Amino acid sequence: MMELNEFLSYVKTGKALDTPDIHKLMGEMSEEARRVTFRLNSSYHSPAEVRALLSELFGYEVPETLRVFPPFYTDFGKNIHVGENVFINACCHFQDHGGVILGDGCQIGHNVVFATLNHELQPSKRGITYPAPITIGKNVWVGSNSTILQGVMIGDNAVIAAGAVVTKDVKPGTIVGGVPARFIKNIDE
Repeated sequence: MMELNEFLSYVKTGKALDTPDIHKLMGEMSEEARRVTFRLNSSYHSPAEVRALLSELFGYEVPETLRVFPPFYTDFGKNIHVGENVFINACCHFQDHGGVILGDGCQIGHNVVFATLNHELQPSKRGITYPAPITIGKNVWVGSNSTILQGVMIGDNAVIAAGAVVTKDVKPGTIVGGVPARFIKNIDE
């Protein structure tokens, strides 16, 4: 049986997640994540209680400066890394098998989706998935209802307009928006 640390190392290769051992671990981790998120999302919790539940979910003690407004959803949980002074608004979905990294000062709007897996296109192989991390730089603002796809890197101080679908890297200090997201303008300090 594959262990969590082996899985986290393996996903960094970007190779297919297609073995029985991998699927078994993913299923077990999904069940664990659901148990914690159901507790997190079922009633009111103080900010400290939210951080304690997220620490359990992520597998490390999250920064005291992290603020999350539940409900919060993830189907894995153990490959989310957050910096200092990060805010995540309600109803966000983190498909974090491939890794989600949020830099210091990130602001994540309502209903944002981080999708780090992509499926094989051939119908007979569609159950095969490929992981790639999503990396968000410092002081990035991701607008409500945006979707960030696997392998995307968003540079420091960028803004993702509400409703954008980000399929490609975003340069630092720029605003992107639309479906698929395109350059709108540079941000002048």
